Amino acid sequence: MSDVAALAGVSHQTVSRVLNDHPSVRPETRDRVLAAIAELGYRRNSAARALVTRRTGTVGVVTPATALYGPTSTLVGVEEAARVAGWFVSVATLRQFDGDAMHRAFEHFLGQGVDGVAIIAPTVQAVDVLAALDSPVPVVVVSSAADVPSEPHLHAVGVDQQQGARLATAHLIDAGRTGVLHVAGPQDWFDAQDRLVGWRAECAAAGVPVDEPVVVGWAASDGYDVGRRLVREGLPDAVFAANDQLALGLLHAFWEAGVRVPEDVALVGFDDEVGSAHYVPPLTTVRQDFSALGALAIDTLETAMTGGEPGHRLIPAELVVRASSGARG
Repeated sequence: MSDVAALAGVSHQTVSRVLNDHPSVRPETRDRVLAAIAELGYRRNSAARALVTRRTGTVGVVTPATALYGPTSTLVGVEEAARVAGWFVSVATLRQFDGDAMHRAFEHFLGQGVDGVAIIAPTVQAVDVLAALDSPVPVVVVSSAADVPSEPHLHAVGVDQQQGARLATAHLIDAGRTGVLHVAGPQDWFDAQDRLVGWRAECAAAGVPVDEPVVVGWAASDGYDVGRRLVREGLPDAVFAANDQLALGLLHAFWEAGVRVPEDVALVGFDDEVGSAHYVPPLTTVRQDFSALGALAIDTLETAMTGGEPGHRLIPAELVVRASSGARG
């Protein structure tokens, strides 16, 4: 930094102000400093900066070891938002969210001197572990769960899954469907729980009777098996599937049996995963803004680091209407 200051003909403090985007630096001075940085190939020394600021500029992220669209897209959103905000990201991938695994992940992060931790916590087990967590740095839980433990260092963000499920269900009811079957995801996942609650609440509000939901896994093969069973036992008027992969499996089973979508049965999914617009027919679904979710998670961490109390913050979901939910033929 001293070499940059000498070449640019400014003080060490001016170089520091330029590097930290301080508004008091005149444009011509900033340009001169940036030119000196480029000529000298200067790179900020993160280790030295950490000694001065007592911060490493690093955020730890705990994520489940899964290729499912939601958790993976959430990780991408958090990482992108952290990078834009100037944070480095260290990722720990866990196959089980048990106490030992979480403890090891936190010890790893604390050994790196992270300034905060984001936990992508989709399951009941993950949040149960957080109840016993003792962290010296702020933690943001990325989950729709409303009952995240109330601890000073814990904060939560998520997409409003119940609101998204209500949008999907209301859309089918408004299209004239007299009954909406819900093919639900595994109930140890908060997203699956909330989508079921939202579906049931919207049906009740509209006075539409509900059958028991069909609870399965998240895979397209689960949806295919349910679809074949529905073909054998009787088709509902409409189906709200808990994710797009389940909807894809249902479409496959219906196509094999000659069931027309949406003429014979309407279908709505959840996630708007890549390719859902190219299903046959294109899938009506609920979109989650994972970029906005990642930005909210990082903003929540930064607020907590400066002594704020951001609390539990949710962003709304969005219904994307396509051909699969159209009117009955």
